[in-house]
Amino acid sequence: MTTLYAQPYNIDATGFYFDSAEDYESKAKNNYDRYGQFVEEYEIQFIDGEQIDCELAKAIGLNQCNFSTFLDCVDRWEDHEKIRFTIANGECGYSLDPATVDIDVLDIDIYV
Repeated sequence: MTTLYAQPYNIDATGFYFDSAEDYESKAKNNYDRYGQFVEEYEIQFIDGEQIDCELAKAIGLNQCNFSTFLDCVDRWEDHEKIRFTIANGECGYSLDPATVDIDVLDIDIYV
């Protein structure tokens, strides 16, 4: 299981841990700072999970807009697909969108 943390940019608010988009939404919609203002912006941090998923988070550029796609990739992709994407985006300079890339036709050879 992968655990993420939503760290508010608002220094008067408290963040929360989550492991699914549904969990994030239920906690975010009830998150207010100490002055009663609704918290809207978060830095999403990878907290716990497999090392390969941590590297995938870096390659995707994990943020508030794409964490749901990231979690979907963690659940759906096999390790070789995660490695292929991580090498393409993180090492080869591609700017692939994990939501639209066809990982099976990505032409990156992997030797492990």
